Amino acid sequence: MLPFLTPVESDFDATNRLIINQLHSDVGLVENIGHYIVDSGGKRLRPILVLLTANALNFKGDSTRMHSLAAIIEFIHTATLLHDDVVDVSDMRRSRLTANAQWGNAPAVLVGDFLYSRAFQMLVKLGSMPIMEILSNTTNIISEGEVQQLVNAKDPSVSEANYLTVIHKKTSALFEAACESAAILADATQTQRQAAFDFGHHLGMAFQLIDDALDYEGDSETLGKNVGDDLAEGKPTLPLIYAMEHAPAHEQALIRKAVSAGDASALASIVTIVKNCGALDYTHQAAKNHAHKAEQALANLPSNSFTQAMASLAQFAVARSH
Repeated sequence: MLPFLTPVESDFDATNRLIINQLHSDVGLVENIGHYIVDSGGKRLRPILVLLTANALNFKGDSTRMHSLAAIIEFIHTATLLHDDVVDVSDMRRSRLTANAQWGNAPAVLVGDFLYSRAFQMLVKLGSMPIMEILSNTTNIISEGEVQQLVNAKDPSVSEANYLTVIHKKTSALFEAACESAAILADATQTQRQAAFDFGHHLGMAFQLIDDALDYEGDSETLGKNVGDDLAEGKPTLPLIYAMEHAPAHEQALIRKAVSAGDASALASIVTIVKNCGALDYTHQAAKNHAHKAEQALANLPSNSFTQAMASLAQFAVARSH
């Protein structure tokens, strides 16, 4: 078991049961695809964040409300994965075929829509207007990030600032929402709510930066997806952006050509370039800086086993290999 899960193990198990229960549909294909994605072995970091944050702030309410919020966050995340894989034409995730590879694009997109709508059905039952506002804004921000990433595809001139904006919207925003909405559920003070938001923001940024580094230093078996997918999609992530500014001119040209064409045939050469020019070190350091800021944000939350687990989660985000 991951160490940061231990303090909320019973809540996590209850959340998983609720997720399975809420996948119910009169349409068999909806349930089949929903179960396939939810059972695919993801870490469930976002719902864990809900449980850790709420418990860290001494949540005293009906525990089913906390479990419901955690399940809502997971459904929103799972819906974005279904849509992402269709847009990116991905065929591997978590060491198995993606839903779109298994059933086709149309069913994958439509079940993503089902999960979004189920999340908002559950949100209405939760009955918190502030949380509803956060999560409706967040789903909008995530969608904007997806569109911006699409616009950036095959554009080697994308700046580091533009890239950071995209990963904030695509990834970090839901981490923020998980932590802040849990703080609201626990009747936190404004200072605690901001601290929870800040923790989620920096954790999410660290997590995505490491994800993008792993695409150039991991292996397909460990990652559970195809190495080089980002390059094949023409995604200018931080390792490439840094290399296109700091590698020798002829190597910069090779990367620009590969990004412009969405061509991963020169992946081995490009992996060597990003390693040799310090791009991976730079990306890892950026992730470590965010992880450190995430840990600093915890100073404004109570000191207990739950915040200690949150600190270990920040360390996990930058130390992982998949």
